[in-house]
Formats: sequence, structure tokens, C-alpha cells
Amino acid sequence: MPGELHGLFRGTAAVAAGVLRPDQLRSTSFRRLFRDVYWPAWLPVTHPIRCRAAALIAPESAVLTGRSAATVLGVPLAATHDPVELLVPEADRFGPVRGTRIRRGPVPPVDHLPWDRIRIAASERMAFDVVARANLRRAVAELDQLIRHDVVDLEAFRGWLRGCHLHGVVRARRAAELADPRAESPPESEVRVLLRLAGLRPVPQLCVWDEHGLVGRVDLGFEEHRVAVEYDGEWHAAADRFARDRERLNRLQAAGWEVVFVTKALLREDPRAVVAAVQAALRRARTRLQRARRGVEDSQIPR
Repeated sequence: MPGELHGLFRGTAAVAAGVLRPDQLRSTSFRRLFRDVYWPAWLPVTHPIRCRAAALIAPESAVLTGRSAATVLGVPLAATHDPVELLVPEADRFGPVRGTRIRRGPVPPVDHLPWDRIRIAASERMAFDVVARANLRRAVAELDQLIRHDVVDLEAFRGWLRGCHLHGVVRARRAAELADPRAESPPESEVRVLLRLAGLRPVPQLCVWDEHGLVGRVDLGFEEHRVAVEYDGEWHAAADRFARDRERLNRLQAAGWEVVFVTKALLREDPRAVVAAVQAALRRARTRLQRARRGVEDSQIPR
């Protein structure tokens, strides 16, 4: 096996240089990621590797953007084989290319920076391309992650959007209004968006205390009503985690909190039921508060 080939390479260049024969290029020793772009078969393929592979065949004016750019910058919004997202000026005749998603249009110099042999979108343009075409729940969840990882500054993004007239800007502005980087996972963000759209305003990662100290943080909380909303992902099923969660739940309930659990299946299949469950818990909490207030008032009446 030629020792020189330890990374991405153009097949035609390797053959022309005498490093490989055409039959070696077609062997199982190499993976073809794009036309004429190869990668050693013994090395894992990641989305950033596929982005670099696409950069080898894209025009130098192309801009890596959206979830691809976010993933390259350390926020893994794209899976390995998701399309590599590129912005390409209208004047460049490039694509379509299988395994890429190409958008055409003007790309002002202020919206990109040098990267590899092409460009990468500046943070505001990258965030716009992430959120502008996604459904609102996903858009906010991914924007939360970009802000949380300090890849995007929320106020700077909102300012950038005020001067933006691109298709999808209305959705992007709405996502920026709903963004909150306190959420620790995309599902938590999605639950928060559902509740906000229903007119509710939960606080992300709310700290709950009892007489012994900090009970913990709840994913979403309504402090006045003592109602918590917790996203119950699969990882909660681990034995040690399950025991800690149950101890924490007991302390929450002893402190007068009601907890609404949201599962992955419920969030995906019946989001209206999520909202209805939280609304019902808040109604019960209001009833408890009213009874408690009446009890205090009754106790103050002279006998």
C-alpha cells in the first residue's frame, strides 16, 4: 500500500503522479467520498472529513455553511452522511453533486471567512442557514446549541437579522426570539418551544431548593406554581441514574412540586398531549394555591 496516502486525495492526481495505478484506486483499500475524491478505507469517515472532501471539488468561491459549518466548528448538528451544505455564487457552474446540498445566490464577503481551500460562513450567516428552512422547534433547538457553545452570539445574530432580506428571514427572526441557551439538550429546547407557542413561559434549568438545600435543576420550571417539566430520555433508564432520579423526584414532591415527564415518543408523536399535560398540571397548581390562600384567610378570622 502506498505510504504517501494517509488522507484525502484526488484520484486523478494520484494516478498522474504514479503513486497509484487505476486498479489500486478501484480496490477496497480506498473509499470514494465524491467523484475523484478518495479516503483510506481503514480510517473512519466523519462529517467534517466529508466537508473537506467536498472542498476539493468545489469552486474556490464556494462557502461551507449551515449544519456542515456548525459541525466543523464543534457543534455536531450534522450526522456523518448528511449532505454537505454549500453556498455557491450564481456565476459558478457547479453541481448538482450527490452528497451535497447546494444553494445559489450572492454571498457578500462579510458573510464568510477563509477555510481549507474554499470559505466557511461567518457565524451569523451560518446560523441563518441552519434555522431559515427548518421547522421552528428544530430551528430553535439548534440555535440554542450554537449559542450555548459560543459559536453564535444571540444579540449579534438578532442585529444581523434586522438587516437581512433573504428568503426565510421571518422564520429565522422568530427562532431568534425564542432562543435560550440555558437548555442543555435539543429535546429540552423543543419542549420549551411547544410551551412558549401555547402561551406558557417556563424557566429553563430552574434551580429548586428545599429545607435541606439544593434539590437540583429541573429542565423547565414554573416556580410560582411549583410545576416542573422534565424530558425523560433513554439514558435515564440506567440503573444508577434511575435511583438518583427517583430520590430527586421524592424530594421535589416533598417540597410541593408536581413533575410532568415528557418522553421522546410523546414529543415526536403527540406534541399536543405534552402541552395539555403541562396545562393540566398548572391548573391543579392554581387550585392548590387558591385553597391554601383561603385556608390562610380563614385561619385569620377571629373566632
